[in-house]
Amino acid sequence: MKFLVSACLLGEACRYDGTAKPCAAVQALAERAELIPVCPEVLGGLPTPRVPCEIVAGRVIDANGADKTEAYQRGAEKALQIAREHGCTKAILKEKSPSCGCGKVHNGKFNGGLVSGNGITAQLLMDNGIAVCGETAIPCSAAAEKLV
Repeated sequence: MKFLVSACLLGEACRYDGTAKPCAAVQALAERAELIPVCPEVLGGLPTPRVPCEIVAGRVIDANGADKTEAYQRGAEKALQIAREHGCTKAILKEKSPSCGCGKVHNGKFNGGLVSGNGITAQLLMDNGIAVCGETAIPCSAAAEKLV
């Protein structure tokens, strides 16, 4: 089985702040499945590090007020293309992210608050039949059984 995975969860320092968010549960999954790392934000042409972004009224806006929606959409489309090329039908993405968040994302006020919703990439993948979950779902046995 192949999974599309947020590269930061596998230890790649590609997050907005130039760090990684390695997740042991996701890394352990590599023993049973092939993991295909992607960072939609980097794929969309954004640098690392970069100004933090959040979704505001359907657009991706950085903390300085610049609209980064096109870069996020471009990265999402490239991530979908990579998923298709590798035959991935499932994805494990970084929670709360404006690109990868699944179920909850930051509220657009840059204050750490969350709202219900999906990131740009997570939504595009789901719209195209790819099952998406966040990294905290991996240790749960029910979620793991559905994934593998």
